[in-house]
Amino acid sequence: MRRREFIAGLVGLAASTTGAGAQRTETPRIGYLTSLPLDTDASRFAAFRRGLGEIGYVEPHNVTIEYRSAENQSERLGELAAELIQRRVAVIATIGGYPAALAAKAITTTIPVVFQIGADPVKAGLVVSLNRPGGNLTGMTNINPEILPKRFQLLCELVPLSTAVGWLWHPQDIDNSDSVIEAAGRTFGRQVVSHRATDESDIDSAFDTFGRRGVKAVLVSANPFFNARTSQIVALASRQQIATSHEFSQSVVAGGLMSYGSNIVDQCREVGVYAGRILKGEKPADLPVLQPTKFELVINLKTAKTLGLTVPETLLATADEVIQ
Repeated sequence: MRRREFIAGLVGLAASTTGAGAQRTETPRIGYLTSLPLDTDASRFAAFRRGLGEIGYVEPHNVTIEYRSAENQSERLGELAAELIQRRVAVIATIGGYPAALAAKAITTTIPVVFQIGADPVKAGLVVSLNRPGGNLTGMTNINPEILPKRFQLLCELVPLSTAVGWLWHPQDIDNSDSVIEAAGRTFGRQVVSHRATDESDIDSAFDTFGRRGVKAVLVSANPFFNARTSQIVALASRQQIATSHEFSQSVVAGGLMSYGSNIVDQCREVGVYAGRILKGEKPADLPVLQPTKFELVINLKTAKTLGLTVPETLLATADEVIQ
């Protein structure tokens, strides 16, 4: 019952399911599909609802949201997407990576889908192009060729004595990240120690390898698999005295050393805006896929002190947020 109560509190289910049957029929339904656990997704879902509110859709007054979470079990996404279709939703919003968007795309070619992903949606097969998506999908993507090299550079500035930089990646990373990391390693004179991970035991093995190889700085892929396992990564990094770099600030709040990337919560708000615009009659094929234009540097000063690192004043001055 606890899970059901959580969802009910999160989306106002009790309020949205009251009233006459005719009213429920007239109220549009939006499906919200995420691969993330409920606690991890709470701030993103709240931002999504804010975006809807900006367009004039406020639950439970004039919209109903059907919330479905795969709880990190990506194999359940297809089943959950099918449930949303059965609920006759007018729009599906997918959060937490491209597997959720692919699951929605596989189940419908007519219901609009608005996604938030960290990969190239063209390479993922979601849209024809960013400017003209061309089908029933559109949304937000974090892709930017400058993010990974910049994260590499910033991590080297924060951990200048580390001659090797670890790269923790997932096989679902569809962008050409390995070549980017290798190129950054050559540019900044660092050896790259790469480790693939598909489950929790692989993450354990990765940090054992990093520790044995003397790696003191690790870049973590922005894959949602790792975002949902930040606590494990931070704990292992702390045990091995390793600094970690992430794309999203939530991982730094949890204890990672630094992040550099777009504001994921604001992107979820934009998904809500797009979903509301589609409810008002716009077509996803006419709404370009949006890319971030602003990137945030967040540094955890407490973690830096624990690792015995001195953060350069230049980075502290330019950081968008410093966690004490």
